[in-house]
Amino acid sequence: MVRCWKRSENCLEEVQCTDGGPDATPRSHFSHKAFWFSLSALLLVIVALGLAGHLGLSQLHSQSLQIVRITASDQHGALINQSAVVDQQNDLVTLVVTSSTNQTSTVLFDVRHGLICYKPVDQDSCFLRTMEQPDYDNVNSLLRGSTHKSQFQLSGNETERQMEFLGVLEASQVNASSLGEPLQTLCKNRSVHWTRRADGPGKQRLVYFCIDICFPSNICVSVCFYYLPE
Repeated sequence: MVRCWKRSENCLEEVQCTDGGPDATPRSHFSHKAFWFSLSALLLVIVALGLAGHLGLSQLHSQSLQIVRITASDQHGALINQSAVVDQQNDLVTLVVTSSTNQTSTVLFDVRHGLICYKPVDQDSCFLRTMEQPDYDNVNSLLRGSTHKSQFQLSGNETERQMEFLGVLEASQVNASSLGEPLQTLCKNRSVHWTRRADGPGKQRLVYFCIDICFPSNICVSVCFYYLPE
């Protein structure tokens, strides 16, 4: 205990004071309560801001994904049904094409890396090629126009039809790990091969399969594949 003195009217009085004893406890207790209250409030604010940011990013990503439906008829008048998943944030367009025979193929346009990947339903491989200017133009009709319309019905007499032939070299297999994540996911457990554009397979080669894809710009492209000699 420490002796303390205080001045009264005519003399000094000895009083008892402490250096942290029972008399100082209420003020110290109040300070500790205020500190823990402030810390708890700060932690709640941090958690709330983090949760809001996470929800905001999730909502932004979900808003960047849109589904656009395209209906058109092929060269024989049979309907082609497509669902295009448009990811504006990552510059990706995934076309899911269902033919008149109820077979579904997938075509992924990776605009950021300038690649098109074809995944036919009846093959155990995926096929790659680099995008060219007409491909960018066609895909931009989805990437830039999907926010205004979610369904397109293409008229047969107004639709321009094109045909492309892609030759496949079996020896040109691609290391799938060198591809981006969307392509790796699409072609999981499948071999991946490069293709090259050609005028046609010629009489000595057979066309193995074709994929008809249509765009809102009233352009339908029939992409046909054949295998080149080794």
